[in-house]
Amino acid sequence: MAEIDTQKEIYLFLHGRMDLKEKAMKALTAKGFADDKVIMALPSKVGNVGDYMAMLWMPPNPDHIKIQQITKVEEVEPEGMIGLWKGVSKDDIDTTPLE
Repeated sequence: MAEIDTQKEIYLFLHGRMDLKEKAMKALTAKGFADDKVIMALPSKVGNVGDYMAMLWMPPNPDHIKIQQITKVEEVEPEGMIGLWKGVSKDDIDTTPLE
């Protein structure tokens, strides 16, 4: 797995599972991310190349977090709940259990 720079921002996607936010935050802080580096993902604002994405996986009943690194950000017309993230390319780099 790639080395993760925990000083960069990580955008958290809960896929509607707000009940798992606390577990996800604990898992990411255990990985070394500071609370202020974990940002709730919004369809109107994307991260930068080099930042990370953390997705609860696999919806609808996730048991781990998939960590991805943003490799490219293209301008796009926002689309539905995905919004501007539609233009983000990323690579899977790690996983961590929710528990």
